[in-house]
Amino acid sequence: MGIVLWVIWIVTYFSGAILYEIYIMHMFQQNSYKPQEYSEWLRLTSNIGRMLGKTLYSFISFPLIFIGNTGCLIAACLMNLMTILVNKPHQAKKPLVYTPRVKRMLATTAVLFIVGTLSAILCGETEVEIKIKACALILTILFILIPYIVLLANLINHPIEMGINRHYIKEAVGILNQMPNLVIIGVTGSYGKTSVKYFLSRLLSVQYSVLHTPGNFNTTLGVVRTIREQMKSFHEIFICEMGAREVGDIKEICDFVHPKYGIITSIGPQHLQSFHSIENVISTKFELADAIGSDGIVFLNYDNEYIRNKKIDKNIISYGTVDNDVNYCAYDISVTKDGSFFKMKDNNGKEYEFHTRLVGNHNVQNIAGAIAVANTLGISMDKLIYPVKQLESVPHRLQLLRQGDRTILDDAYNSNKSGFKAALDTLAMFDDLRILMTPGMVELGEKQYDENKEVGIYANGKCDYAILIGREQTKPIQDGLMEAGFAENRMIIVDTLQEGFQMVNAIHSDKHKVILIENDLPDNYS
Repeated sequence: MGIVLWVIWIVTYFSGAILYEIYIMHMFQQNSYKPQEYSEWLRLTSNIGRMLGKTLYSFISFPLIFIGNTGCLIAACLMNLMTILVNKPHQAKKPLVYTPRVKRMLATTAVLFIVGTLSAILCGETEVEIKIKACALILTILFILIPYIVLLANLINHPIEMGINRHYIKEAVGILNQMPNLVIIGVTGSYGKTSVKYFLSRLLSVQYSVLHTPGNFNTTLGVVRTIREQMKSFHEIFICEMGAREVGDIKEICDFVHPKYGIITSIGPQHLQSFHSIENVISTKFELADAIGSDGIVFLNYDNEYIRNKKIDKNIISYGTVDNDVNYCAYDISVTKDGSFFKMKDNNGKEYEFHTRLVGNHNVQNIAGAIAVANTLGISMDKLIYPVKQLESVPHRLQLLRQGDRTILDDAYNSNKSGFKAALDTLAMFDDLRILMTPGMVELGEKQYDENKEVGIYANGKCDYAILIGREQTKPIQDGLMEAGFAENRMIIVDTLQEGFQMVNAIHSDKHKVILIENDLPDNYS
């Protein structure tokens, strides 16, 4: 009986440990494999509590094993079963991707577990029971230390990963060197870069064969993968989205793709936990401008004050929706149920009227940037009217979705203050029952409270109901709404997005409901 219980304990232990390891690896991947960001995530009080909940039963099981009688062994096995239950995977918004890097890290952590176990087995004790208890102690400690074992595995694998990365980058550079006539356009910004990338790709496709980085492939390795797997000899233009979470990230991409043109869509206080200051954000985004040669052009969104106030010695073409003195200005903007209408002029002063099914001033702003680049690269304004009309919303970026008796404004991806306010402005344009649903903004460092409170104040008058996801997370927005005089009985606090939709259904109104979903926190924050 004793041997059978020990076998059951070992099997249930490793089942729970593997599930917990997968969860932690998912969080490491969600933090972009960045040890510093991951370490900051580990220190968050909410995450400490979450990890405690996932390891508590395993921790309890050890003293039961130490006692060692049959009843305690059964209880220890039950504790392991509870560990399996609490670590059972839930449907993730962005599931763990088992990349080769993740597989290598999992293998390294397995080796570390084996080494730890063998150290207990090979200890000087000869009595079997003592060896078993020593192994159980080591395994329990290793289980609790899994979040830090992942960091150790990453450190051990670092030289291997760097060598592999250099090999892939060299391959990508070789492919680009074989295409001397390829025009490379870099796109970056705190927000708007993905939309501009897709809009520009659609407009340039009128006249050119275009490849763009798909989805969120905006890191060095994402760009490398796109080049290695999708670049063909017939491509004439490569639109390369460039993301950044630390100073130097954009320079790293520019150093091997060498863009001729660059677009900086926006700058704002985003990812301040890793950037630490808005000055670092500005300098990082302008690493793209620094990489543009004397024969290239930098396209700048002059609606953004950080961009407008930054002086650079480059060939500049400006665009926007506010200042008529910019090179490409969208003006006379109007919004109806059929989308947005606006006018623009070419370099000769001839006026053109555009219509897009997209709503929101920031969508018009992003389209204006895409038009500026496309027209500069030789596509006449009249040829751009039809493709602008055919543009579709980028998923989760103020995407207009009609669902029977309600309309969803899905702006769930990666919220920031400027985008949040622009989305609220769009919501305010509707004459229907306007509902804001949001968990607020994250990764703002010391500005987390102030920025969220500011959008809370701004939301007053823009929405009729505010459904806030997470009592503690949304406290700054609650404070802002209350300070601005928002009706307390129209502020509803829930724990999940699903509960939020249940509350939407519970709101009785004869009006059509328009729901703005502003940000949906990634798995490492929810």
